[in-house]
Amino acid sequence: MLLELGGNNAVVVTPSADLDLAVRAILFAAVGTAGQRCTSLRRLIVHESIYDALIARVKKAYASVRVGNPLDDGTLAGPLIDVAAYEGMQNALAVAREQGGKVIGGERVEVACFSGGFYVKPALVEMPAQSEIVRQETFAPILYVLRYLDLRKAIALNNEVAQGLSSAILTTDLREAETFMSAAGSDCGIVNVNMGPSGAEIGGAFGGEKETGGGRESGSDAWKAYMRRATNTINYSCELPFAQGVKFDLDQG
Repeated sequence: MLLELGGNNAVVVTPSADLDLAVRAILFAAVGTAGQRCTSLRRLIVHESIYDALIARVKKAYASVRVGNPLDDGTLAGPLIDVAAYEGMQNALAVAREQGGKVIGGERVEVACFSGGFYVKPALVEMPAQSEIVRQETFAPILYVLRYLDLRKAIALNNEVAQGLSSAILTTDLREAETFMSAAGSDCGIVNVNMGPSGAEIGGAFGGEKETGGGRESGSDAWKAYMRRATNTINYSCELPFAQGVKFDLDQG
């Protein structure tokens, strides 16, 4: 059985990260398809030492996002799918404010010739901690921003949600990258380095852990999910050997 039940994907940005690359990766992953993708970036976990510099650049990039018809060149953020998605986004932002979040964006945008559409400015929400609303997936362009001081804490924040689909780390430190990809790192089904969580490489297995579901599609072993496993042991000899050197002789008399 293959199940894919959602994601609450995070990116960890370390002190050694390439900030030019980071801004591009963050913006596309969080804003593309108006945040309505299972692998959309929902949580941004930034080291304290680069927080101010990176977030200033992310805010500037957010301000330049063009909202409108996604078929037009240069448009990154299209509409939310319906009124329920819009209301869900607004409710989440209201709760985030109650839980200490500082919200930028999120308001509805009027787009010429599409007056009935639910277009919104992508929302950037600086949070004091990973509160309950941050641990929930809202299928909309909301990016919660958190700080960290130690990589172990960043990994704990990444893993401290019920979903486990995709994750990423932006770093030029090999040890940090290897740690994040190891069993001591991200507990997600997809773990990327120096790219966002927003998609899957065509040759890679796609799927998640925990409440995201189970099984994998795509990749070299995807066919296994559609097969029934059978173990066949065939003896072509005239002898019948036993395991562990067991001797078993029958009396033929």
